[in-house]
Amino acid sequence: MVQPVLALIAWSLVMLAWLYVQRLPTLFRYALSEARPQSGEVARRVPPHVQWPADNYNNLLEQPILFYALCLGIYATGSSTFSLEYFAWLYVALRVIHSVVHATCNIVVIRFGLFIAGSGVLGLMCLIATAHLFTA
Repeated sequence: MVQPVLALIAWSLVMLAWLYVQRLPTLFRYALSEARPQSGEVARRVPPHVQWPADNYNNLLEQPILFYALCLGIYATGSSTFSLEYFAWLYVALRVIHSVVHATCNIVVIRFGLFIAGSGVLGLMCLIATAHLFTA
């Protein structure tokens, strides 16, 4: 259960690097073109496709926190099963695909479908882990 956690953390760091690659040149261009740019104003003026990786990085700091806690709880209690590990890797795969969609084309209906699928997998993992823990 630790490997999927580490994989998603590594992916979050990839997205962090991606946001810097996308945003820094644009932010420097805006900052250098104005005498006293306000940070919030500059961020609002960047093109949407430049902002998408940053938005996705923020998403990776929200719901995945539940995933991390759940996986580490499963690991700590020795409740890991093949199905839980499978679902953990499925969750990671869905989050990676969600990130790629979000940071490239940002088609909301696809992103939302991936988010719902990931949420369902996370909920299923929680149910399986809870059932395993309370019936053992």
